[in-house]
Amino acid sequence: MASDSAWGRVARQLPLRLTVGSFILSSGLSKRGADQATAEQLHGFATTTYPFLGTLDAQKFTRLLSAGEIAVGAALLLPVVPAAVAGAALTGFSCGTLGLYLRTPGMRQDGGLRPTEQGIPLAKDVWMLGVGLSLLADGLTGRRGPATTALGACRRMLRR
Repeated sequence: MASDSAWGRVARQLPLRLTVGSFILSSGLSKRGADQATAEQLHGFATTTYPFLGTLDAQKFTRLLSAGEIAVGAALLLPVVPAAVAGAALTGFSCGTLGLYLRTPGMRQDGGLRPTEQGIPLAKDVWMLGVGLSLLADGLTGRRGPATTALGACRRMLRR
């Protein structure tokens, strides 16, 4: 019976992890070879909201952003990464993008949360926050699933 519920949990998480993981991984891979103009545009946009990022070179910032997106995407796609860990990574990442939406002038209509046309690409990231929180909650409240069990088996094999 426990096995059935563990596989049910994996089946429930699979569509979320595959779609969001693929999306973020693709985004990270597309930024990997960004030219100087693209890097400066991304860096400029980010430093408007997060001024501490201004200390980084635009190319370095873009490489770090790319690496972060690749790491979050991979964490979602790899079944050995527990749901709570993947969910925490996605929640943190999406909070950063939603911070851009909430704090950057011109992204929201006056007096509310409704996005302007320029804000739609960032406002849509609210779905990533929902997925991240769902994975986090599922990973923290449920029984140990097959991914966690597989990690335990690997650890036992390495100890021998």
